[in-house]
Amino acid sequence: MSDSFAQLIEAKSAGSAAVFAKLLESLRAEKDFHKLFDATLMCKKHEMGLPLLRPTSLDDVPTEKRTEFEKTYVESAREVGHLFLEAGQIANAWLYFRTIREPEPVAKALAAMPSRRDPGDETEELIQVALFDGANPAKGVEWMLRTHGTCSTITSLEQQMGRIPAADRKRCAAILVKHLYNDLTESVRGDVQRRMALAPPCDSLREWIAGREWLFQEGNYHIDVSHLNAVVRFARFLDQDSPELKLAIELTEYGGRLDTQFQYPGDPPFEDFYPSHRHFLQALSGEKVDESIAYFRDKINAQPEEQDKQLIAYVLVDLAMRINRHDLAIELAEAHLTNLDENSGFSFAELCRDAGNMTALQRAAQAKNDLVTFTAALLT
Repeated sequence: MSDSFAQLIEAKSAGSAAVFAKLLESLRAEKDFHKLFDATLMCKKHEMGLPLLRPTSLDDVPTEKRTEFEKTYVESAREVGHLFLEAGQIANAWLYFRTIREPEPVAKALAAMPSRRDPGDETEELIQVALFDGANPAKGVEWMLRTHGTCSTITSLEQQMGRIPAADRKRCAAILVKHLYNDLTESVRGDVQRRMALAPPCDSLREWIAGREWLFQEGNYHIDVSHLNAVVRFARFLDQDSPELKLAIELTEYGGRLDTQFQYPGDPPFEDFYPSHRHFLQALSGEKVDESIAYFRDKINAQPEEQDKQLIAYVLVDLAMRINRHDLAIELAEAHLTNLDENSGFSFAELCRDAGNMTALQRAAQAKNDLVTFTAALLT
């Protein structure tokens, strides 16, 4: 019999409180934090007069005692999570913080870790927590790029984007835009210098390709064109203040010079993939805003199908709100989007609230004979 078991038997003569104290002390000393969590909840159940054999289960906790037990559950999970973080066991810590919906400590710990990691089981585990479980997607993208390469990272991020919060989508997009831009610029630089040994150095991708149409002749390209397509799409998640936005615009300029077979069309309004993205990103950055808005308005007017008009209007409304053209957003949404079901992800009521224009919501509600929404708009 080990000393720990003997000590528990010995402690029993002093009562159950002494047994639990010795149990918790032993588990802390052994750094057996999973069992420490179990033991803490067992102690609480004993205090509450509940069965002990399933210490973490809520099934045997009466309704009137559940709030009290859940409080201890959360406190214990938080404590054990921090103990695992202090021990450098991120995945184990995540089990507890995710359960109590407190991802911030793990996100902070991941952010503090070096971006450069060697491939291996530990890195795979961290990528799982960071990207696929959503604790810190941007850090997961950094590690994936270094250990799995661009293709796998883009594929994984495309699968996760819909579940990632907006701020994290922006950070992930920024990482990939910068990464691809640097790789592409280096590849173009190498091609130019192979053909023009005395070519002067340039400071940007735009400068390297300026006046050099021969770079694109005979279907030539300098990076995987599917990667370029995906990263330009991701760039729409950037915001006005993202320094990577300028890089993304240059990526669209490069893509627009590729042979047409490599310019894969997108969904409306991005059928002309690179020109339409250039307009979108330029407007987002504050460049040629009126020209870009006119470009997308023309697309709406040229579409015979109402569904396609809605797709284009949705994109332009989003753009208008992001560049503080609230009146334009309301105008377009009122013309094309008021009948969209809220399951679509668009809410005209929320748009009016965000734009500070409840009069437009009153008009829309009156047109639908919706007294409830009209009243909410009237009194908001």
